[in-house]
Amino acid sequence: MKYLLQRLGFYLFTAWAAITINFFIPRLTPGDPVTALMAQYQGQLDPQAVQSLTVLFGLDKHQSLWEQYLSYLGQLAHGDLGISFKSFPAPVSEVIGTTLPWTVGLVGVTTVLAFGLGTLAGVLAGWRRGSWADALLPVSTFFASIPYFWLALIAIAFLTGSGSFLPSSGGYEPGLVPHFDPEFIGSAINHSLLPSLTILVSSVAGWIMSMRNMMVTVTAEDYITVAHAKGLSGRRVMLSYAARNALLPSVSGFGMALGLVVGGTFLVEVVFSYPGIGLELVQAIGVKDYPLMQGIFLVITLSVLAANLLADLAYLALDPRTRREG
Repeated sequence: MKYLLQRLGFYLFTAWAAITINFFIPRLTPGDPVTALMAQYQGQLDPQAVQSLTVLFGLDKHQSLWEQYLSYLGQLAHGDLGISFKSFPAPVSEVIGTTLPWTVGLVGVTTVLAFGLGTLAGVLAGWRRGSWADALLPVSTFFASIPYFWLALIAIAFLTGSGSFLPSSGGYEPGLVPHFDPEFIGSAINHSLLPSLTILVSSVAGWIMSMRNMMVTVTAEDYITVAHAKGLSGRRVMLSYAARNALLPSVSGFGMALGLVVGGTFLVEVVFSYPGIGLELVQAIGVKDYPLMQGIFLVITLSVLAANLLADLAYLALDPRTRREG
């Protein structure tokens, strides 16, 4: 319990620091968001709207910095992340709510799948070293050295085009309206196959190598020798003794990978024009949509913290030493 409370305190402090940095970002950038918005909509917005927008974006010069900060915290408590310039007058929370499910569905599922497949292959490669399983290492090393976006470009060049059922861009067939019906879901799955394959091939290699190396280290421990001497089956020693302990470092890495789901593979979304939050972030940077950039940055930060908290809970469940020390 002590360990868990310490971790909770750390994550709460980090979340507060991220929120505070998010508050100061628009105040440290040259110019201000309201001026940028007025310039973007030249002639379309009434100049008298400046004051209203200034108050709306929390940049009211008549308030002290402390009052603005408290006002900003109050807005966050109500889920108010401001107004997006790019999708004006849509709120940032609405834009993120529209794009986030695409990224979580694509990258989240692929990350979990890559972790499961890579860990299983790494266990076999480490347990059966010197056999055919060693062939996984050079293959996985080769794919691990290729960046996501470069592999995506190669996949588009060779696997899409006339006659191929794999689309090269988009999240669903043009003309369809996002809705939970068989036609739209089938189209969305079809459009996610190639981006998913790209991420899976690139990321599974890392899990194989790390798990294989940990298995080699763990199988040299005395308790593995004792387990064999007690006459336990090879399958039980591999899974219950070796793999369980070798998995611990990977759990922390998996937590980080889950946290980076939101913004870690945005280049893949850019290459495939996939309607996720990564593509939204790149477009927000292009048009200097400060509120949207702030909102996405905050969502990414909180996602990383939440994923690390889940990894800590998994660590507690897997490692009895952590529970005793806590």
